Amino acid sequence: MELLITNHASNKHKDYVRNKMIEYNLMHFPDDLKGRYQEVNLFLVDEEDQVLGGIIGEICWNWLEIHYLFVEDEFRNCGYGKKLMSEALTIARDKECEFVKVDTLSFQALDFYKKQGFEVFGVIENAGRHTHYYLKKDL
Repeated sequence: MELLITNHASNKHKDYVRNKMIEYNLMHFPDDLKGRYQEVNLFLVDEEDQVLGGIIGEICWNWLEIHYLFVEDEFRNCGYGKKLMSEALTIARDKECEFVKVDTLSFQALDFYKKQGFEVFGVIENAGRHTHYYLKKDL
């Protein structure tokens, strides 16, 4: 039998790879952590429900991973990012997460995350000609 490599991405293909990876991972995690998955989506909205920022992330096993944190320019430095992060950390603690992880580029929010108690645990230089930081905060 000959196998081929294709970049044709159907939902069926993506679901297969994702589900098989989850199945494999579950064989290696303790029982008390199995099934611990939840999306965390928090949004900053105005009175008309227009989204002006938010956090997109997920709780997986014993951590919260923040994939995106964004606040519109006009509302930055007004405390909204800190409020969003505080709510995300509350959710993580309530779900018994042990840490939170996030990544950011050098032109984004490194100082913001450090002020929130995150520590850099990894760095990649020359990521799009910027520095890519990986941060963690123990809960």
